[in-house]
Amino acid sequence: MLVECYDKKGAEVYEMIIKQIFQDLVLGPSVQDLKAFVDPREPVFILAIQMKKTSSAKKLEDIAKLRYKKDEDVTDIFVENENYLPNILKKLWFMFSREDIYQPTRFNIELPGDQTDLATMVVDDPHSNLQRRIYDAIFRILPEGFKIIKDMSEGDIIAVIATDELIKDDWIEKMHVYIDELNGVE
Repeated sequence: MLVECYDKKGAEVYEMIIKQIFQDLVLGPSVQDLKAFVDPREPVFILAIQMKKTSSAKKLEDIAKLRYKKDEDVTDIFVENENYLPNILKKLWFMFSREDIYQPTRFNIELPGDQTDLATMVVDDPHSNLQRRIYDAIFRILPEGFKIIKDMSEGDIIAVIATDELIKDDWIEKMHVYIDELNGVE
């Protein structure tokens, strides 16, 4: 972790704030590296965070068996891992009315018609979930009043410039340097 600031004490305070927020949100183990630059005189806050690799997204076919029962005109979904059941139901409720979703047992869900194309529906995406949690942390870290925000995130790096003025080209260049350093580009 690197926090740059013209004021050494200011850098230490921001490092402490970042560490506390990461601890509160249990993000420490999920972050590979972090670079920050703060200068209240300009005013600007630059933050680039490299996420650790996450497991791949889970599709419905990875955690459930789908079978179309032609004679009843229903699709039976047997959920093999109940940990994903809340995510599955949430997505199905968004796609269908609750009246169309019948759950005769804890592990079985029935939908009207042939819904076997739902096999490729993403049920859980750890990468997206981690990104969302990191953005939550960033918005807690940003100084109050910095309402102009430029998101320069790419891949596993979440990068944000925040200010209350127009964003300057040299700030964007500094962000590109941070992103290159986190990507291991010299």
